[in-house]
Amino acid sequence: MRIWGLKISYPDRRRHEVNKLLLEVNDITIHYYKVPAVRNISIAVEKGKIATLIGSNGAGKTTILRTISGLKHPTTGGIRFKGQRIEKLSAHKINALGIAMVPEGRRVFPQMTVLENLLTGAFLRKDKVSIQKDLEEVVFRHFPRLKERTKQSAGTLSGGEQQMLAMGRALMSAPELLLLDEPSLGLSPIMCGEIGKIIKDIHADGRTVVLVEQNARLALSLAHQAYVIETGNITLSGPAEELRNSDEVKKAYLGG
Repeated sequence: MRIWGLKISYPDRRRHEVNKLLLEVNDITIHYYKVPAVRNISIAVEKGKIATLIGSNGAGKTTILRTISGLKHPTTGGIRFKGQRIEKLSAHKINALGIAMVPEGRRVFPQMTVLENLLTGAFLRKDKVSIQKDLEEVVFRHFPRLKERTKQSAGTLSGGEQQMLAMGRALMSAPELLLLDEPSLGLSPIMCGEIGKIIKDIHADGRTVVLVEQNARLALSLAHQAYVIETGNITLSGPAEELRNSDEVKKAYLGG
């Protein structure tokens, strides 16, 4: 068995490695109707790290995130979060366990205010004091622009600001694991850099991140571990720095 690119041969060593894992995706296959979208995928994400899934559009990256978050269920295989099997749980139960997803395309509620959007992320939480604390000390610290626009309708924000709002909304659920689906999609190079810095800052707070990105250069600059997904299969995996220096990855995803 390989975890994080290491071949695990001895039971005691295997236990040591697994104990560090926050998320384990084990040999999952996912179908849409009768068509397999993802085949026999295994991913290991260590607590406190950033893992990235890169690949072309339609490769299956979003499907994997949707399955981890409970919006889709695998046909075969299993998913463990902090050692607990979650592949059959509903999305709201998985969210309550500490996994939040920021979907591709932001999907904010355009007619609601920025503050109302943020508070929807805390829907499952009961402690109003801790909700207010996270709003001020987590969300507004990472996204000061949102604090300036709390009464503004979300639909009037720029694309970059809406991405910040979607990320802030996810953080309001106080997740231990944050799933980010194409956070740089449709943004200017300057805004992409800003979103990248915010992801670094969120990770520095102690959160584990799984990042799906078509912008492979950005993704590999942020991540510790990387997986290349092609037509529903993992074709390469390893430390992000190694993949960033791989001739194969450079040619296919980094422009030579």
